[in-house]
Amino acid sequence: MQASRDSISAYKSPRVFAMLFLGFSAGMPLLLIFSTLSIWLSEAGVQRSAVTYFSWAALGYSFKFVWAPLVDKLPLPLLEHWLGKRRSWLLLSQLMVISAMLWMAMSDPASTEGLRYMAFAAVLLGFSSATQDIVIDAYRIEAVEEKLQALMSASYVAGYRIGMIVAGAGALYLAAGLGTTKEAYVYSSWQLTYVAMAGTMLVGIVTTLMIEEPRRRSELSFLQSTSDYLRFLLLFACFVATLVGGYILLADGIAELRIGLEGLGLGASLAAFSAEAIWLLATVAMAAVTSWVLVMIKIANQRALQETYVNPIAEFFGRYGRMAILVLLLIGFYRVSDIVLGVISNVFYVDMGFSKNQIATVTKVFGLSMTILGGFVGGFLTIRYGVLKVLMLGAVMTVITNLLFIPLANNPGNLSLLYVVIGADNLTAGLAVAAFIAYLSSLVNISFTAMQYAMFSSMMTLFPKLLGGYSGSIVDSLGYEGFFFISSMMGLPVLILIWAVDRYVKEIRA
Repeated sequence: MQASRDSISAYKSPRVFAMLFLGFSAGMPLLLIFSTLSIWLSEAGVQRSAVTYFSWAALGYSFKFVWAPLVDKLPLPLLEHWLGKRRSWLLLSQLMVISAMLWMAMSDPASTEGLRYMAFAAVLLGFSSATQDIVIDAYRIEAVEEKLQALMSASYVAGYRIGMIVAGAGALYLAAGLGTTKEAYVYSSWQLTYVAMAGTMLVGIVTTLMIEEPRRRSELSFLQSTSDYLRFLLLFACFVATLVGGYILLADGIAELRIGLEGLGLGASLAAFSAEAIWLLATVAMAAVTSWVLVMIKIANQRALQETYVNPIAEFFGRYGRMAILVLLLIGFYRVSDIVLGVISNVFYVDMGFSKNQIATVTKVFGLSMTILGGFVGGFLTIRYGVLKVLMLGAVMTVITNLLFIPLANNPGNLSLLYVVIGADNLTAGLAVAAFIAYLSSLVNISFTAMQYAMFSSMMTLFPKLLGGYSGSIVDSLGYEGFFFISSMMGLPVLILIWAVDRYVKEIRA
C-alpha cells in the first residue's frame, strides 16, 4: 500500500509535472506530418500511395543520432549563457518547429508546385521536431534520478498524447469548422488550421523559459578552441552531405535494383522496400567511410569522431556484451506493428465512411485519452512489476488489438465498433510506449545521454517508418483485412525477443 502511495505522490514532483508540457510540445508536430496531413492531402486530391509516402518526412526521427552529438556538444552563442545548454537548444528547435508549420500553412498541396513545397516543409518539420526530441530526452534523463524515470516517461507520454489530441482532433475540428470537406476542398481552411497549430507551440516555449537547467556532470570535451569547433562542424557537415549526396547518386541504381528484385519474383511492395533498405544502408556506409577518410588525412579531429560516435556505441556494447544484439533487435521491432498500422489509419477511417468530426471525436479525443490513461497505468505497473513484464504485456495486447481492425473493416460506418477498437488499441499503445520509454532510458549511460538515447529512439522508428511508407501499396494489393492481419503478425517476433532478453537478464543475475 505504501509503495502505491509513493508511486502516486511522485507524480507531484515539479520536473515530472513540467515534463507534461514538454511532452505536449513534442507531440504537437508528429500528426501534422503524419495522420492529420494525410487527410489534408487526401482532400486535396493527392493519390493514396503518395499520401503514405509522406510518412517518410518523419524519418528525421529515425536519423537524429546523426546530429545528436552536435546538439550534445556544441554550445549556442549567447543563448547558452542565458539559458544553459539544454534549454538553449530546446528554444532553438521549438522556433524551427513553428517556422516549419507556418511554411506548411503557406503551401497548397493541390498543385504540383505546392505539393513539392509541402514536402520540403514537412521534412524541415520532421528535422526540427526530432531535434527537439533529442533535447527533451536528454533533459528528462538528466533532470531526475533513475527511480523517477518511469514517472517522467508516463508524464511525457501523457503530454505527448495531449499534444496529439490538439494536432489531431483539434486540427480536424478546426478544418471542418472552417468549411473544408473531401467533396469541397478549401485550402484557406487548412492554412488557418496549421497557423493555429503553430501558435500552440508557445506552450513549449513558455515551459522552456520557466524550467531549470539540469545539473550535468563535468566533462572533458574535445571542443577546446575555435579550430576544434570548426573541425567538428566540418565533420558533421561532410557526414550529412555524404548521406544526402549518396542518396541522390544511388537513385538510378536502386531503381534498377528494384526492377531486378521484382523480376526475381518479389512483389512490387516487397521489392521496393528491400531496395530502399539497401539504399539506406549504402548511404550510411558511404557517410561513415567519408568521416574515416577525413580523420585519416587529419582534416577532421579524430578525437571528435571517437567521442561523438564511436565511444557511445562502444560503451553500450561493452556494458551489455552478447546481450546487446538482442536489445537492439527488441528496440528495432517493438513498435513495428503500431507504427505501420498508424500510417494508413486515417485514410482507412475515411474509406470506411467516417466523417472528419467522427474521426476527430473517436480516434483523437477518445482514443488519445485512452492512450494517456494507458500511459499512466504503464508507468504505475512498471514501478510495481518491472519494465520487462510490462513490455511483454504491451506486446501481447498489441498483437490482439491490431486484429480487432479486421471486423471494423468488414463493418464500415459502425461507430460503436470504432469506439471499441480505438479504445482497446490506444489503451494498449499508451501502456506499451510508457514502459518502452522507461526501458530505453534505463539503457542510457549518463555520460552519453543525448547520443545513446537518440541512437535507441532512432532504431525504434527507422524500420517501422520505412515499412509504413508502403502501407498504402500493401492495402492496394491485399485489401484492409490482409493488411491488418500482416501488421498484427509483425508483433509476434517481439514476444520472442522480450522472452530472450528477460531470460538473459535472469541468467546474469543468477
